[in-house]
Amino acid sequence: MPSFDIVSEINMEEVRNATENANRELSTRFDFRGVEASFEYKEKTVLMAAQAEFQLQQMESMFRNACAKRNLDTSAIDCKPHTVTGKNYRQVIAFKEGIEQAVAKKIVKLVKDAKIKVQTAIQGEQLRVTGKKRDDLQEVMALVKKAELGQPFQFNNFRD
Repeated sequence: MPSFDIVSEINMEEVRNATENANRELSTRFDFRGVEASFEYKEKTVLMAAQAEFQLQQMESMFRNACAKRNLDTSAIDCKPHTVTGKNYRQVIAFKEGIEQAVAKKIVKLVKDAKIKVQTAIQGEQLRVTGKKRDDLQEVMALVKKAELGQPFQFNNFRD
């Protein structure tokens, strides 16, 4: 029986490269001359540091652009609230990885409402879709891609 897995994962090497590109852009920007601002990649997160809140917002935009240039889906970016210590502002950017239970249930409901003849099974942080026809599975892929669920999905292990 044909099947595939729906997973959500980010290439952290690309995130590291996007962080380095954003740092390079930061050093060339006129509006950041003489300002202590930086991006720092730390264990699946990126730490932004600046001297004002509006600079953090500009830096977030720069980082999103750097991610987009590296073909990373920016919907996976999760910006935490910023913190202030003295005159320094810091903000952590995390990435959504794995499919949360609530999102997996939304996908299952979406497939059931479309009345496609496939079975879906939630397996931890991924979703297994099995059906008799390859066309049904491709229809599910198109349905998931079209639905905006706030994170990117990959389709792995397509088996006939």
